[in-house]
Order: sequence, then structure tokens, then C-alpha cells
Amino acid sequence: MAEVVHVCDYKISDDAGVVYGVQAMAEQHGNVWIGWLEFTPDIGDTLRTGEETSQPDRQAVVYWASGLQPIYLEGALRRAG
Repeated sequence: MAEVVHVCDYKISDDAGVVYGVQAMAEQHGNVWIGWLEFTPDIGDTLRTGEETSQPDRQAVVYWASGLQPIYLEGALRRAG
């Protein structure tokens, strides 16, 4: 079952000016944990990226997510859209 592993402290805007909150999600698949990002606007549907990372354990996904910078999130939002 997927779980939220990190909620970003800042919001990201798309080219149309829609503002999104960002959270990192993770789920265990066999011996690895898969991580992806979800972008939730104030109004409208949540956008989700495909797999952004695979790590050996949950804590490694948390570490990955905690280091994401706004420039990475902007690209991920484009991939999700």
C-alpha cells in the first residue's frame, strides 16, 4: 500500500499559474521501494509522476524526497501533466 513519506514545505506553480502542493509517495515492491511525486492543486485533480526513484528501503526514499529542490519539482510537474 502506498504511503506519504514526505510533504514538501513549498508549493510549485505551472505555466498557467496553478499552484500545487507536493508530496512524495512510496510503496514496497518486492525487495525495493518505489517512489513518485503527487501534485495537488487547490482546485482540480491530483497529478502523479511515474516512478521517480527506486531504493533499497523506505528510509532511503525519505532521504531522496527530503533533498528534492524546486527545479527538480518543476520538471517533475511537467512529467506528471
